[in-house]
Amino acid sequence: MTEFNQKQDRIQALLAKHELDALLLQRVSSFAWAMCGAASYVNTATTNGEAVLLITSSDRHLITNNIEATRLEQEEKLTAQGWEFRVVPWHEAQDTVAELTRGLRLGADGPYPGATDLSGDVARLRANLTPEEGERFRALSRLCAEAMDRTARAVRPGQTEYQIAGLLAHEAESRGVQSIVNLVATDARIFSFRHPLPTDKELERYAMLVLCGRRWGLVCSLTRFVHFGDLPDDLRRKAEAVAQIDATFIAATRPGQTLGQIFQRATAAYAETDFPDEWHLHHQGGSAGYEPREYVATPGSTDVVSVGQAYAWNPSITGTKSEDTILVGETGNEVLTAIKDWPTLPVTVSGQTLARPAILEIR
Repeated sequence: MTEFNQKQDRIQALLAKHELDALLLQRVSSFAWAMCGAASYVNTATTNGEAVLLITSSDRHLITNNIEATRLEQEEKLTAQGWEFRVVPWHEAQDTVAELTRGLRLGADGPYPGATDLSGDVARLRANLTPEEGERFRALSRLCAEAMDRTARAVRPGQTEYQIAGLLAHEAESRGVQSIVNLVATDARIFSFRHPLPTDKELERYAMLVLCGRRWGLVCSLTRFVHFGDLPDDLRRKAEAVAQIDATFIAATRPGQTLGQIFQRATAAYAETDFPDEWHLHHQGGSAGYEPREYVATPGSTDVVSVGQAYAWNPSITGTKSEDTILVGETGNEVLTAIKDWPTLPVTVSGQTLARPAILEIR
């Protein structure tokens, strides 16, 4: 069965589960998932795209305007997937969805008038990757790792956070990857903000670079740090502790485990490394797919890990953090965003030794 057909079957199963007649997919992420990597956006920051999908038990409709229809037909080749294009002139106000769903019980991947909100269910469909998606994730992650590596090694004192973010965006975009999250902090700002939007502050000694890169609709995440001069002892201790916590997350992310169980082990690792309360200050990550996180792990989460899923954990201790994207395999986990020749910290958890990224020290 093809990837496309598998997803159509999953949609029909979802409709049957909720006793609904049709599913509306509005989000950019849902469109890319259902279309096996196609893009419905124009504005890269938008949640909902310029085209939506309506699936019933017998029909597949693609609803868009005449501006977008040509590209979707010619470059994305979506007519070959059997979609019936419903094209509305851009200057006319027509509610095609209402027309097509009159009298139907409708579900949607987010808020929509009269529809059952299935956003959580659809996120979990997106998170259960096919083997083809796993291969695309590997390719995307290699590109993101290359972009991060090139940028981090080009960072120099005196550069502004804007300039560093520009370097990261250039390295990503030149590889066909959109930097949909591009966070940069330097020096004291790293200790003040978990989500530091770049500013005009100039780098003195210490820089944090965060990238969520998107291609084929998929999104992978990674973070790296660069320090000029000798690393202070307290920062080194924090970096070693957060590496231990990250390794605990990765080692525990195995098929059959719930996210709640994994979270419990990681919070215990926070306590064992003498930073028991730091996990309260930022989410710890979760399932990756067509959003940076399809769903975030919390205490007591009942979602179960399965083979083929991707996860991006991001434990942090004030002043440092550890983040990569992994793919869950039959016998072990693959760190997709590992950077060749990047310094690492070997961490042993449950009898296995994992290499977690260290701070790149430049002297």
